Amino acid sequence: MSILELFLIAVGLSMDAFAVSICKGLAMRTMNWKNAWKAGLYFGGFQTLMPMIGYLLGSGFRDKITKIDHWIAFVLLVVIGLNMIKESREEDSDANDSFDVKTMLLLAVATSIDALAVGVSFAFLQVNIVAAVCFIGCITFAFGVAGVKIGNVFGTRYKSRAELAGGCILIFMGVKILIEHLMG
Repeated sequence: MSILELFLIAVGLSMDAFAVSICKGLAMRTMNWKNAWKAGLYFGGFQTLMPMIGYLLGSGFRDKITKIDHWIAFVLLVVIGLNMIKESREEDSDANDSFDVKTMLLLAVATSIDALAVGVSFAFLQVNIVAAVCFIGCITFAFGVAGVKIGNVFGTRYKSRAELAGGCILIFMGVKILIEHLMG
């Protein structure tokens, strides 16, 4: 997997966290950089951890299903992407300005479930998982911090567009993996 492909996957995965960070920033009356860093650390940390867990789970049965691994990666990425597109069309609930541990843990887990599935697909693609998860975590950290600031400045105007873009990127990557395998 090239660095560009990994970057696109990292951006796609970080869109949920970015959208939530925008909402957190919107709920803040004044910009608080400590909370922005906290959002980045929670979201980036879980986006690092979850694909690693998925990779370890996927590695356990990789050898048993190598004939269909490209289909598994395709289906997982397309399903995650379609779900993100669907979420981009839904109405939001009220913004919550809390950055306490319980709230942030729940949000970090919720926004990184898709990264778990991507980690499973990484096991089939034989990706350098340490480099991949570090890259995904760093990208998500940056999007988390930026999202809080953007939300504080602009509001939720771009939340649904970010989720839509992330979903499209993941679908594109799934289709690319399938085409490369079928053609190669």
